[in-house]
Amino acid sequence: MNNYFENLDETIKQYFNILSDEIPDFLQDYIDTPEMQKQNGISVSCGTIYSKMYNSMWYSSLDHSVAVSLIIWHFTKDKKQTLAGLFHDIATPVFKHCIDFMNKDYETQESTEELTTKIIKDSREIMKLLERDKIQIEEVNNYHIYPIADNDTPQLAADRLEYTLSNGLGATEKIWGLKEIEEIYKDIEVQRNEKGMEELGFKNKEIAEKFVHTMSILSSMYIRSKTKFSMQFLADIMKKMSENHLISINDLYNLSEKEVIQKIENCNIDNISKCFELWKNATEVNEADSKVNDKYCVNIDKIKIRYINPLVRRGNEFIRINKISNIAKTDIEKALNYKTKKYAYLNFYFN
Repeated sequence: MNNYFENLDETIKQYFNILSDEIPDFLQDYIDTPEMQKQNGISVSCGTIYSKMYNSMWYSSLDHSVAVSLIIWHFTKDKKQTLAGLFHDIATPVFKHCIDFMNKDYETQESTEELTTKIIKDSREIMKLLERDKIQIEEVNNYHIYPIADNDTPQLAADRLEYTLSNGLGATEKIWGLKEIEEIYKDIEVQRNEKGMEELGFKNKEIAEKFVHTMSILSSMYIRSKTKFSMQFLADIMKKMSENHLISINDLYNLSEKEVIQKIENCNIDNISKCFELWKNATEVNEADSKVNDKYCVNIDKIKIRYINPLVRRGNEFIRINKISNIAKTDIEKALNYKTKKYAYLNFYFN
């Protein structure tokens, strides 16, 4: 099988080299398993990349998972934690969090995580590797047990750090380059938070402020009208196709996005394929304060707000950035208070 790391896009390859100057020997074997390879056909963009409304680079769910594992390895050199990071999105279906929208899980966006253990357990290849490495499934099937891998918002851990870095590199929008990412990453260390738990934090306030500023821009982008609209639209397409037995829940976890899009475009039920084509070619959505009738119009008020309030070293203490920086405090409040108009719509009817 081709080496995953050798075939990376050059920008992503350089980005990975920043995250870890060492690729642990065991990682490639796990990446090569069918369950991980399926993630290579799923974009982190939740499907938005397929519309002209967006100009983001291709960055797969596998790329994100590998990057998370490299961050964990860099800071811990712990094999089990690194694998838990690699597996954390193994249950991600096509269009990623759009399926959470389909499941009405707007606020936590964790509705698919319960399948992680089943997918690992049902994988002959992964279980064989875990047996070889003398690792129990309970040690790698839940990255929430490792605070460097994952923790509660607004703390900083590998997962939250990675998607902020890569989304700012172009997976969502090009905001910073490799030079800025390297400056930020080199300033991060393992610290102890208010609860005495390990957490990633910054050595210097000014670097933390740069990170928080870009985070606040991205936080708004995650919940802007066109993003909420697109995710709900794709979720509704999947729901309608499922109701018409054109696609199964199993397909969402086993097919690539390219294969699912082919099914959508070949669909002759209702106006599914036509509306999908209109969404693909749209360059913006319309917004309104009240519902627009006879249009595909969505309203999503309660949605997960992704933001980070990292620790910063000050002498022998570790303090939240919003406590010592008015610049960062303003950016964080901007992220928390970002609002769109109540409704977003496009000029077609889809029910």
